[in-house]
Amino acid sequence: MFLHRHPYPPFLFDTATKWIVGTLPPPRFTTGHLRPGDVDFCYGSRDGQLWPILDRIFQLGLTYETTPEAVAERQAFLRRRGIGICDIVAEAQRQRIDASDLGMQHIRLRDLLGLLSQYPRVETLLFTGGNSKNGPEYLFRKLLKQAGLTLQPVTVQVPRINTVELPGGRQLRTVSLTAPSGSANRAVGSLAEYKARKANDPAYTVLDFRVEQYRRFF
Repeated sequence: MFLHRHPYPPFLFDTATKWIVGTLPPPRFTTGHLRPGDVDFCYGSRDGQLWPILDRIFQLGLTYETTPEAVAERQAFLRRRGIGICDIVAEAQRQRIDASDLGMQHIRLRDLLGLLSQYPRVETLLFTGGNSKNGPEYLFRKLLKQAGLTLQPVTVQVPRINTVELPGGRQLRTVSLTAPSGSANRAVGSLAEYKARKANDPAYTVLDFRVEQYRRFF
């Protein structure tokens, strides 16, 4: 059994109004066996699409390499835009050493609600995935249930938007984005909205679809 620990602490600061919330990076980030093109930071996998998406939206000109400079570029962008990162999983066990959310067992969650109480300016959680088993929305719902809280739907189509009232009357919005991973490409391809766009423009890609979706919330 492989113990998959999150290799990075939450990237949090007082002026952030949004947090990106995922689960765990690929296991090689835990073991330290990064590949050429990986960035040693949250969502730094060379196969992931979060940073390429944000790169296109904001024309950042990011570098994709395992260097301190590449990490600094991303952290500077996040601070400028008031965006923190607080993945919800601290660690999990796996029988297979892969990055699937479904394969996580004996999951230990971070105290996301406790952290939110320390950062009162946060208004929105941007989930990098939905409510499928062990996805970030699914696990956040578990935390809320333990606290006697529930998400209230605002929109049910992808990307789903929900709200929750935290203690003290604080309103928090959650947005469940299409996951920025290659494994989610099949799900994107099955969406009616994507099919319609693809039919009108054969050059339209799953990355284009995510860029358009993410731009609304970043």
